[in-house]
Amino acid sequence: MEGLFLTDRGQVRSHNEDSGGIYYNDYGQFLAVIADGMGGHRAGDVASQMATSQLQEKWQNSNQLFSPEETEEWLHLVISQINTSIYEHAQLHEECRGMGTTIEVAICMQDFVTIGHIGDSRSYLLNEEGFKQIAEDHSLVNALVQSGQISKDEAHDHPRRNVVLKALGTEESVVPDVKTISVEKGNELLICTDGLTDKVTDDELVEVIQTKPEMNESGQALIDLANDRGGEDNISLIIIQYGQQAPSPEAGDMS
Repeated sequence: MEGLFLTDRGQVRSHNEDSGGIYYNDYGQFLAVIADGMGGHRAGDVASQMATSQLQEKWQNSNQLFSPEETEEWLHLVISQINTSIYEHAQLHEECRGMGTTIEVAICMQDFVTIGHIGDSRSYLLNEEGFKQIAEDHSLVNALVQSGQISKDEAHDHPRRNVVLKALGTEESVVPDVKTISVEKGNELLICTDGLTDKVTDDELVEVIQTKPEMNESGQALIDLANDRGGEDNISLIIIQYGQQAPSPEAGDMS
């Protein structure tokens, strides 16, 4: 498999509160993560950097994982530990009080991927069955959609579409959504923050990925599209292609 991480400050924000990267453990196993520091909260960039750097360290020191059950258990434990670390840091530092971050983690094995999800960053799988979002947003507008109060089209333009109902580090404990799905050669994963999905529809995401098979080209095209439409938020994405030789750890290690 092959992966690419890209991030952009956008057109409006003074700094980038997103963080992410692609990391390998000692067994050559592949983990991708994106974290979006919560806009409107102090020190969102601190929270997102803590999340990705601690996840990187724990992954690089992890035991080899073999099964979906082992992988899911590892993700539950590590996300809980990182949540505690961020929460305690915020309690000890007044300037960080109330900070939080989304987190989207993909542990990519040859025949399955395990996703850990908190917040409104997203993972999508593109395979022969189509292009599907893997986990539900932990957001106010998604809760309204699920309850039938608004439509998906109304959610896209809702004035409170960026209100997150669950985040990493804002509460003493948190339970992530963790899910394992099967993957095959030729499948692609897209992991991204809402800086992309607020500006680009699902149909447009898959169109760009399918018409520009080179990851660098499709990834940059998606960021450019979000920026052309205002770029009010930071924009980050990871594209992972299955069935190709993995790059070296040095090439994929970014944060």
